[in-house]
This record gives sequence, structure tokens and C-alpha cells, in this order.
Amino acid sequence: MENDNTVLLNPPLFALDKDAPLHYAGEICGFRVHNGPSGSSSVQFEAVVLDRSTGEGLVRSKEPLDCESQREHSFTIQAYDCGEGPDGANSKKSHKATVHVRVNDVNEFSPVFVERRYEASVPEGRLFDHIVRVEALDADCSPQYSQICFYDIITPNVPFVIDNDGNIKNTEPLDSKRQRVHTFWVTAFDCGKNRAQADAQVVVTVKPSCKPGWIGWSKRVEYTPGSGSIPLFPSLHLETCEETVWNIQATVELQTGHIGKGCDRDSYSDRSVRRLCGAVRGEVDLLPPPSPAANWTSALPTLPSSDSSLVFSFNGSTHVAMVPDSIAAAVSGDHFTLQLWMRRGGINTQPPTNQARGNRREEETIVCSTVKNDDSFSHYSLSVHGCRLSLFYWPDVSAARPVKFLWKLEQVCDSEWHHLSLSVQFPSVTLYVDGVTFDPALIHDNGAIPNPAPRQRLVIGACWEEKRGGRGIYDGNKPIPQYVGGYRGLLSGVTVRPGSVEPHSVVECLYACREGLDFGDLETLGSGMKVHVNPSQSVLVLEGDDIESFNRAVQQVTYRNSLRFATPGVRPLKLTTSLRCFNEESCLTLRQLEGYLVVLQPDAPQISLSGVGPHLARPAPEFEGPRGVPLFPELRIVCSLSHAVNTAAQGMEGGALMSDAVAHTLDGCEVQPLGEELNPEREELLVDMDALRERGLEIINTTAYIAITGAESISVYEDVLRSVRYRLAKGSARFERRFRLSCSEMNGRYTSNELTLEVNFLHSLDSLYHPSHLLASQQQFLHPSHHSGELSGHTLPNPHRNSVVPGAATVIIMVCVGFLVVMVILGVFRIRSIHRRGEGTGGGSKEDSSQWDDSALTIIVNPMESYESRMGISADTEGEGEEDEEVVESPDDANDDQRIIIKKEGRDGNPRRY
Repeated sequence: MENDNTVLLNPPLFALDKDAPLHYAGEICGFRVHNGPSGSSSVQFEAVVLDRSTGEGLVRSKEPLDCESQREHSFTIQAYDCGEGPDGANSKKSHKATVHVRVNDVNEFSPVFVERRYEASVPEGRLFDHIVRVEALDADCSPQYSQICFYDIITPNVPFVIDNDGNIKNTEPLDSKRQRVHTFWVTAFDCGKNRAQADAQVVVTVKPSCKPGWIGWSKRVEYTPGSGSIPLFPSLHLETCEETVWNIQATVELQTGHIGKGCDRDSYSDRSVRRLCGAVRGEVDLLPPPSPAANWTSALPTLPSSDSSLVFSFNGSTHVAMVPDSIAAAVSGDHFTLQLWMRRGGINTQPPTNQARGNRREEETIVCSTVKNDDSFSHYSLSVHGCRLSLFYWPDVSAARPVKFLWKLEQVCDSEWHHLSLSVQFPSVTLYVDGVTFDPALIHDNGAIPNPAPRQRLVIGACWEEKRGGRGIYDGNKPIPQYVGGYRGLLSGVTVRPGSVEPHSVVECLYACREGLDFGDLETLGSGMKVHVNPSQSVLVLEGDDIESFNRAVQQVTYRNSLRFATPGVRPLKLTTSLRCFNEESCLTLRQLEGYLVVLQPDAPQISLSGVGPHLARPAPEFEGPRGVPLFPELRIVCSLSHAVNTAAQGMEGGALMSDAVAHTLDGCEVQPLGEELNPEREELLVDMDALRERGLEIINTTAYIAITGAESISVYEDVLRSVRYRLAKGSARFERRFRLSCSEMNGRYTSNELTLEVNFLHSLDSLYHPSHLLASQQQFLHPSHHSGELSGHTLPNPHRNSVVPGAATVIIMVCVGFLVVMVILGVFRIRSIHRRGEGTGGGSKEDSSQWDDSALTIIVNPMESYESRMGISADTEGEGEEDEEVVESPDDANDDQRIIIKKEGRDGNPRRY
């Protein structure tokens, strides 16, 4: 037995000697243990004699045996007699006998699980024969105790069973919605009924029914302006349901065609954007707004535009703009830049006419120009045909053959807004479409194309040809041009600038989209992944072969908008996926996902105009000076953003608005006279034109308003507006004139408060009636210590010698106030004396009550009467409506040569003195 040293032999150990019953010779004295035939060690065992006469012996181990260390032992044993005497001389040995010892096992070990935790994942809604197998081992050496007889689930009420081999299966279909994860414990028993030392945990995760496709798609994505780049699909991943695929391609499309001209761009006008991007000046507008000076666009239909630019529609037949020769002559030469906004299609389009010229039957001409150079004529025409854009160029219409530059572009035929910038430095031509460069293909052999007539003309929306041979229409001997190749679509901002071409950086700044798709971090892109973005950044394509890498790449797709005041609205979003599998027949097909990106309304900036009082009072002669008077000398413009802040963290209830001052760019300010317009013969507004030209600003100066336009900083507009002056002609001063100032930015999208200024003209008596006595009146009526004056609500200048408040009037006012104080004091003493008299008489009598009571007597004294009687002044009072004027005039021989004009203002009736 294990852990014992007694060996139970079968049969028992006996040794017989034939010399028995002789003493010594017939007795067995002992046993010797030898190694077995296989070399097994015998040192662990020994044999002892129990009875010499019978030869019975006993085999035992020197130490307790361990079955797990060695279950079986084999050795030989040999007996020997006692010999011829007690000394054992001449003893005899027996033959050797082999002993096989098998150690019987004791159930001393408990089962132990191979793993402490087992996990498995199964789809929902199915019964499985095998989900997971648990395994336990027993360290005992015998099959009886080393084998695991059975397993058991000790967690109650679980929908799982386990067999004797450790296989676990479900007893009912699993539902991921009811319970996503099942956790239970199992134990094991060996055949000796020993339980496992530690139980094992089993975790079964129930997966939802596998549907191949994108998981985590969010249909609505919100973007807050000013957030930079945000991920569009932060938790999106592709589920293929264990289908093996070797290529994945996903296309993300952002539709921005309805935002402005194809995407979100700067909202400033084209001229302002050119200034901000540092473009070269000198462009000529070929499609200006209709006006008496630009009447060649008056017959073209126009459409409204979200960016306030003028859009012209062309129907391919009757809508043609013939630019005057004076304008066409200003853009001659073989170095020029042609820029335009174009959208094929449009409204009011008609089928093209059947007129043709050579092989250009189906071409639609955008611009067709023949210009006169020094001693020759050059010609170029820009046309579209299908998805091709072509430029024909004749260096000399009388000699050279045309060179055709051809581009094949998807942007020409996608019916979306695109900007084209064509820089010609013949023989080099560069095309920019939405700020991206495209190289042309040159075609020198253009077939039999007749040379254009050597006549200077510039046409927008078609080209012309002069028919001869009796078939054309003539105006006398001069043929009338016939238009061919009409353009069908929309055009805007068609300009030509002669001279050097724009650098690429400037063109990209001018017309590149400020919003689009982007990829977050290319360094994190896994191996085998490819990313492609189209030039307008409206389409992004991902391609790869590993699902995990592909899922990480999709989560890196971002939307960015660099505009501080992004155009709010909805941008539709699409995700199209194609898979390629080893088994093409059973390959998965994923449906297209559609969603939308919502750009939220940005925080509107508050443009505040301040620093100018509601009234500006100056003596009339200052307005009649050569420079006039500045209207807004202390104007201050502040632009701030108000946004909501959370005050709950600060222990306050509700929210609050916080205003942050930011640096902005204004694009226009307007000064407008209120009431009647300015009379050019009597008054005008002056602006420093040199300062405007230096800063690149434009001005419209009319009798109804002054408009200063152009994108510039707030400090520049402050300097310009502070220099605006108002000047009057001699003798044209009246009593008041009101002006209104307002500013805007983002092409009028955000406007400021309206600042109203009332200009008051201060007239002196001497200036109105006695101009020859001006110095005398100043010396007699001005107090020596009077250096400055201030009227309520008015801004007065530094001390001026012809003050409008004469000294005599000041003395009169002070006398009146003093007299009133004296009368109040006397009245108080009178009341107190009457009160004491009443107390002394003990209530008085009827005679006392019938006496005259003058306690309530009020004496009103007009100090002006005494002054008039003393000075001999006659006052005339005139009133009309709500305004009254009182004029107090001194006689000719008096020293007072000034008058006091009191003017009642508005409903409050408070007089203002000038």
C-alpha cells in the first residue's frame, strides 16, 4: 500500500533446505536482495527471516513507498542456510527468485482544472451540441483515483448542462437582448469522489444575430463652427460574419453643391477675397452688374446667389453679352488670366442651334475674343464639349494656325459650381479648377478651321462669324456678326486681368473650398491601406485587405471647416462599400448608407460702434473751413462673440452669456445723412482718398450716402471713419443735421448697431447780424477766466473766442437764482413766526381768524424786467409749432453785441442754449 512499508507477497516467502532437520545445515539463516534483471534498484527493499526451521520470510521496504513516484518495483531475492556451524561457514545459497512489487494507490489528490476561466462566444437563437469543454486532472497514479468520473455545474438556474467529458452546451436558445453574458461555475469529481480543489468559471457571451454590414453608423452628425476637424465615424466598424474577404473599398461622399458655389468658401465679395489673398490688382469685370455705364449685361437674366454675387443665365441661343470695344482693348496681349465661375445646365436653356463652324458643331463657347495687338490680331476662345474643356488660341489670325489646349474634366459636366482660372503666357497655359492645377493636352492639327475675322470683339456666351456671299445680314457695307456655339448654363464673376499670371498659392487661397473630407493621421494608417481624396475634398476613398486595419482607418475619416463663421445647414453624407471575396458567388453585398452632417448656426458677432456722443456741437465757421469738421473723431469699433456658459459648476442657477472680444475683418461701412439728401452746392462729406487707395478700399460717394467697402481690419476702418469730415459752404449753416453710421462684415451677413449723430451749428449774434463787431463783442462779453464750455449731450471743442453764452446772460441767471434763494429763506422765517404767534395766543379768537393771512403769499419777481428797464432792452418772442425762439437783443449803442437764442427741443421742452 502507498505510504506503507509492508509488502504483501503472493505466494508468501518460504525457503526450504533438504538438510533439514539438521541443525545449522538445514536451517535458513537469511535472504539477500539483488537488483532485478532490468536493473531496478533493490536498495529500497529488504527481506528478513521469520522462522529458521520453516524458512518463512518477510519482504518490506525500508521507507514508505510513493505510487506517484514509482508504481512498480522488480528485484531478485536469494536465501542462504546457516552452514556447518554457528559461524556460518560453508553456507549454501539458493537459486534467485524474482519479486514484482506493485504499489497500491491511495486517493490522496483532488482534481485540478487546467484553466481557472473558460470563455466562449455563440450567436443567439440556436442550440449547440458543444459550446466549450472544461478539463480537470488528478495527480493520483491509479486509474481509479486519477480519472475524472464526472463534472457538475454548481451555479443554479443556468441554461447550460455539462457531460462527464466536460463538454458544455445550452439547453435553450440564447437571447442577447435578454442577457448578453452568462457566467457560471463548474466543479469536477474523481472516481474516489474527491471534489476539485478550486472550481472553474465559465463565461459565455451571446452575440446578436450576425448581419453583415456596418455597425455603429450614426445617421446625424453635428458640427459646431470653429471646432476644426471632427471624426465622422468614431465608433463605426465592419461586420463580415466570418466571411473571408481579400479586398475592401469604401467611398465617403459629402454633398456640398447647395452651399454657395459648390462648397463653403469665404463669404466676402470677390474683390475683398482677392485683397485678403494678396492677388494682383487690375482685373476687368466682363459681366458687371447692369448699370448705365455697363449696359451690355442688362439683357441677360440673373439669378439670386447665397453669397450675394450676381449670377447670369445663358440659354445657348439668345442670351449673349457683347463687351464694348473700349473694354476689350484694355485686355489685349498674349499674357492674361481669365477667371470665372461656371455651372453647366441651369434654367431657361434651349436646344442648341444648328449653326456650326467647322468641327465645332456641338461645342459651347464661354468666352470668344479677338483683340488687336500692335500690328496684328490674336484670337482665343474657351469652349466646353461634353466633359472636355478646350482653349483655341491664334497668335496671329492672318498667319499662324491655332493651337488647341484640351482638358478632360469631370467638373465640366457634373452640373455643379466650379471656378476656372486660366493663365495664358503663350505658349504656356495653366488651368486651375477650384484651386487645383490640371495639365493640358496639346493638339496642333485641328483640321480645316477658318481664321476669325481680324476685327476686335469680345463676346460672352457664344462666338460669332461673319457670313458673306449674299447670305449674311449687312448694315450698309458692314456685316452683322452671327452668334454660334451658344453656351447653356450659369456664369458669374467673369474677369480678365492682363499681365503676369497669379501664383498657385494665391489661386488656391482664392477659390479652394474651406470645408471637406480629410483623414486624421496618415501615420496610423495600417499596412496595405490606401487613401484617396478628390481635389474638392468632397469624395474620400479607402481601400485595404485587412478588416481590423480597415475599421481603424474608417474611424479616422474627418470633416473639417476652416471658416470661423461656417455656413449653417445640412450636408448629405453617403457611404458606399464594395467587398471582394475568394468565393465571388457568395460574396457579401452591403447596402449604401445615407446620413447627413448638420453645421450648426455659429455664434453671431456683435459689432458695436461707440465713442461718439449723440450730439456734436461746433461753431458754424468751423464747418465752413477748407477741411470741415470730423464727424467721428473718437469712434471706437469693437467686435465680440457672445456664447452660453455653464454656471452650474460655480453654484449658480441657469446659464449666462459670456462675450469675448475677437479680431475681425470688416468689409463695409456706410455714412448716411438722415432726412433730405446732401445738397452738393452747400454741403459735402470729405474722405481722404489717398488713404483709401493705399489700403485698397473702395468708396461710393453720393448725395444719399457714402459707402466704404473692402475687407480690412477694424483698426483700419476706425482710422478711415475718424477722418470723415463734414464741410459747409459759406453762409450755408443751419441749426442741425443728422447722420447715421453702420458697418458690416461677411458681405453684409453681420451688421453693427446704427450710430446716430446730430450735428448742431452754433451761431453767434455777431456772425449773424454784426460781423464787423465780432472782436468787440468777444472782448466785452467773454469772461477772462472762461476757457471751455460744455452743454448737456453735446461735445464741445476746446475754448473758442466767439463763445455762444454771453456774460450778461450769465449774470442775469445768477441774480435770478440768488433772488429765489432769498425768497425761500424769507418764506421759511415767515412760516415759523406765524407758528410761534399761534402758540402764544392759545388758539386765537374770532377777530384773529378774521384778520388777513398772508402766510401763503408768494411774490414772483421777474428779474428780466428790472434788467430791461435798466438797459432799455426790448424782447421779441416768436413761436411756431413745438419750437419757440426768444431773442433778446441789445440796442446798437449798447456794449452787448450778442444775442441769446433759446431753442426748445422735442417733447421734454428742455431748452438748449447756443
